Amino acid sequence: MLTKEKVQDFLREIEVDDLVNNLQIMGADVYIDMTAHSPAMHEKKKLEAAMKQAFASEFGEEVNLKLKIVSPEPSEIQQSQIKGKQIPGIQNIIAIASGKGGVGKSTVAANMAVTLAKMGFKVGLLDADIYGPSVPTMFDTEGEKPISVEVNGKSLMKPVENYGVKMLSIGYFSGANQAVVWRGPMASKALNQMIRDAAWGELDFLLIDLPPGTGDIHLSIIQEVPVTGAVIVSTPQHVALADVRKGIAMFQMESINIPVLGLIENMAYFTPEELPENKYYIFGQQGAQYLADDLGIPVLGEIPLIQSIREAGDVGRPAALQENSKIAEIYTETARQMIESLVERNKNLPPTEAVKITTMAGCSPKAK
Repeated sequence: MLTKEKVQDFLREIEVDDLVNNLQIMGADVYIDMTAHSPAMHEKKKLEAAMKQAFASEFGEEVNLKLKIVSPEPSEIQQSQIKGKQIPGIQNIIAIASGKGGVGKSTVAANMAVTLAKMGFKVGLLDADIYGPSVPTMFDTEGEKPISVEVNGKSLMKPVENYGVKMLSIGYFSGANQAVVWRGPMASKALNQMIRDAAWGELDFLLIDLPPGTGDIHLSIIQEVPVTGAVIVSTPQHVALADVRKGIAMFQMESINIPVLGLIENMAYFTPEELPENKYYIFGQQGAQYLADDLGIPVLGEIPLIQSIREAGDVGRPAALQENSKIAEIYTETARQMIESLVERNKNLPPTEAVKITTMAGCSPKAK
């Protein structure tokens, strides 16, 4: 017969007894209330899956586990993970990242920005890809320069604006054919100036288009701004998804702990213009979904590989601006999914502030 003592012994054995708030047994039903280690949604999902698997293995399928997992109170979260100061007027800062180059991250960031603006939000876009800035081209603003404005007695840069999106990029300060050859500290300083010395005004969202991979720029952004959450862009290919794991692992490091709002699968399938209902999975099918299920994070959207997206980016008018088009519908639904994930994150976590990180040769970054 299943007893409370047996279940308690098992919970101690799998080292989760300290998370249990309530345990009741009624026949073959075991009711357990638990508090997750972290408020992050993926942590709660991982704990739920591990508990169900462990109980089925130990007690068999005839035992019904009725599990309720709640988030810890904000006061219980380590304050060492939320140091720094907010940027006045900016409500949510979303990092758009990718594990590797060539997956269309900047295209996705541009289309997400204009989609949010179409939905009525105040949106900013920071092109943090110092060595390969693409925002000026994608927004038809090549050759424009941010002007200087005075705000509260301080001279600040006024972002370039088009399609309802405020933008800053190193591409506005260097020539179209001029290579940016900077070491890490110089690039980081330029980014910090575009963040702190800019008159962004009131924004609902500031999207940051990060360079591919992980490195100095990523750490500089995390140190400098209170990133609310990260969105990871990938293609369905196995090699791309393998690099995505590394990118997600960076955001989930204990010293960083930035919530991953979800994955966007770009080039999910190919749809010819003359056969709009056909889907050809030339890079593989549902790769991001399998990875997301494994990591306990949502897939926010699947963006098709269609000619109009490339053409729109080349002429400086993001494809999501095309009224009553399939791609506009897809980006609108993807933006809605991101907002839902963001609302869940803001409900379960206190406001994020910049993480202070120190790095030493051969050592992992640590909060201080």
